[in-house]
Amino acid sequence: MSALVPGNATAGAQAGGGGHGATAGGATSSVDHGVVNKMLSHYLLIVLGAVSGALLIWRVTTVLVRYVRTVTCLHNDQQRYFARPSHNYSWFQKNILYAPIFSKRHNREFQISSALNVGTLPSRLQLLFLLAYLGTNVAFCVMTIDFSGPLGQVAALIRNRTGYLAVVNMIPLFLMAGRNNPLINLLGISFDTFNLLHRWFGRIVMLESVAHTVAWLVGNASKNGWSAAFNTAITVKFLMWGFISTCAMIALCIQASSVFRHAYYETFKIAHIALAILAVLGLWYHLDIKKLPQLKYLYAVCALWIFDRAARFLRVGYRNIGAGGTKTLVEALPGGACRVTVTMARPWDFKPGQHAYLYMPSIGFWQSHPFTVAWSDEAEQFDGEKGLPMDRHDVLYQKKTSVSFIIRGRTGFTGALYSRAAANPDGKLVTRCLVEGPYRGSHQLHSYGTVMLFAGGVGVTQAVPHVRDLVAGYSNGTVAARKVIMVWVIQTPEHLEWIRPWMTEILAMEKRREVLKIMLFVSRPRSTKEIHSPSSTVQMFPGRPNIDTLLGMEMENQIGTMAVTVCGPGALSDEVRRAVRNKQYNGAVDFVEEAFSW
Repeated sequence: MSALVPGNATAGAQAGGGGHGATAGGATSSVDHGVVNKMLSHYLLIVLGAVSGALLIWRVTTVLVRYVRTVTCLHNDQQRYFARPSHNYSWFQKNILYAPIFSKRHNREFQISSALNVGTLPSRLQLLFLLAYLGTNVAFCVMTIDFSGPLGQVAALIRNRTGYLAVVNMIPLFLMAGRNNPLINLLGISFDTFNLLHRWFGRIVMLESVAHTVAWLVGNASKNGWSAAFNTAITVKFLMWGFISTCAMIALCIQASSVFRHAYYETFKIAHIALAILAVLGLWYHLDIKKLPQLKYLYAVCALWIFDRAARFLRVGYRNIGAGGTKTLVEALPGGACRVTVTMARPWDFKPGQHAYLYMPSIGFWQSHPFTVAWSDEAEQFDGEKGLPMDRHDVLYQKKTSVSFIIRGRTGFTGALYSRAAANPDGKLVTRCLVEGPYRGSHQLHSYGTVMLFAGGVGVTQAVPHVRDLVAGYSNGTVAARKVIMVWVIQTPEHLEWIRPWMTEILAMEKRREVLKIMLFVSRPRSTKEIHSPSSTVQMFPGRPNIDTLLGMEMENQIGTMAVTVCGPGALSDEVRRAVRNKQYNGAVDFVEEAFSW
């Protein structure tokens, strides 16, 4: 942001804010700062492209290794070669890949009260990337600038540089915000991680925008005084739109802080979108009025936003319109949860680990919330009037997919949903629901000889589909799994009702006893009579599990490479992560954490 200064031979460059090598005094610097600004901005994109390329190589290598391991182990019941740890890789996983910043805490939130928290800590690898990228931006903001020159000249150079970098950084910022970010599947990085990066990239853009604005104010005030500088900023149209954009970015970062985001999530989402639109519009006018070169980067930002919104709209339309639409049943369950079963308008190729966004206009108008798909069924539903379908198109048209979710009623949308269902005499509610998905489902466990799934509360929705998939695969001889252990921590036995019909189906599967063991831990039993083990493969225990002991017991007789997954409260996730890190040198073991921070 800058002002038109009467009598200045370089007024165009001053007002532009893009920088073309002109100094505040009108002389030409020995360094063409306009070229430098453009070059450094491109370097930022090159840095991000190089990181993405390295991650893509890692992703391809990992996929190939898992494919080879799966094929090799299909008819190998011992898999001894793959059970042996690699010292160097174990060190990398323990100290870098799976490591929290300090000793243990990563996914457990810092609580101020039952309703307020200040977020979680990134992992060590995430922190290293964020510090490196922040340091790169700081270095680029000051590189080639001679700070010994006049204040106005230095301020103009900083203004141009930070403005350029802020606009370029908005490209990855908006890419990471999208649900349909293609890098999620391409690089195998979770939306949760991209959400974390999105928040920190937003802070970088905000800081560079503030530096851009302050640099203009300082440069202008050094000549005309602070009062005149502020007056110019809000009266000159070009400057006013830039000032509005900067203020919107500051407001975005404040309202997106964990305290406000968690306490008023529905309000946060609406305000966040509105402020983001205001920030982009303000910046658009700011750049367009002077036809600045940074405008081309804003085209990419808008294209990414439009692509994501259009993809969401198309997903919702495709999955929910036609063939009679979707039908939704909400059942209130013991323990303050409800089971939502949606009969889809079109077939759904379900894979374990997928999640979807649910829109229920009668509960929360235009709100969408992500939930893990806990179960999926397919059934043929023929229309008697039309007779039996005669060709492949008719068969596919008649096939109905139902997807089920377990949703714990808390505050806001989930609390209202449970209350509406529980208020009915039979505890059931038929309502309208639109499903947007499926998303993710990239963590498949077919290549692991031993799989241990930890779940806490409704986190069992992540484990159950994997259990069914692995037991079926073992029976069919299509997976490497020879041992599958599910550990579920619940507060009371009544929570078993959440998944009872699905577990009944799993326990009746062919060869289930040969591969599956289920361990239930009841943290708050009302009496010891509630604790009983139906069989040696389905056991129930009072209290909380000792993760280290359980993991150590299974690793003593480990078959092949072990996968340990966890989905549940942050404290449980951190405890499982710590146990896996401590056992890295005892056997080949990979860790998968399913989390969704918001």
